[in-house]
Amino acid sequence: MNTPSFWGLEVDTQENWAYADNVFSKEECAKIIEIGVAKLQPAKVFGNNQTIRKSEVAWLYPTDNMEWVFKKITDHVTNLNNKFFNFDLAGFGEGFQFTKYASPTGHYGKHIDKIIQGHIRKLSLTIQLSDNTEYEGGELILHLGDKGESKEHMKKQGKLIAFPSYILHEVKPVTKGTRYSLVAWVTGKPFK
Repeated sequence: MNTPSFWGLEVDTQENWAYADNVFSKEECAKIIEIGVAKLQPAKVFGNNQTIRKSEVAWLYPTDNMEWVFKKITDHVTNLNNKFFNFDLAGFGEGFQFTKYASPTGHYGKHIDKIIQGHIRKLSLTIQLSDNTEYEGGELILHLGDKGESKEHMKKQGKLIAFPSYILHEVKPVTKGTRYSLVAWVTGKPFK
């Protein structure tokens, strides 16, 4: 009797990234920047590679007059997850990270957001807060595929980009001006 040497496999239809335009207006982005700038501190890097990142960050929570931000992002993430990822998500296990990348060297080198012995980050989010005419460089690059392909995303103010937390990505150096962004991770049960 011949038995197949493989399991019945399904086609992978999960996307590597998704986006939502106009999540926040220009005025809302300015309000988030105002809240974040008031709490900035140098970004910490864990591990041996202390040169991977140059930025300032602030951790923001609903109690920082940010309830409306958490609500709006939750609604958009739920829609994107249902349409593109279908992950089993539980919610935000951490605060939102407000980040300032200042020229001429603000950057975050290649990294993944999945961590060991920490929250189970399943979906990473970044929201563009700066007007793209106010800075140069600072592109978010997602490294997709086995050929080292990358995807440069538009730097449209108020845009939310979502991607699985195991995707390799980076923020290129800001060469002029300042880039502000809001980053979050959605947690859930372990992948099965």
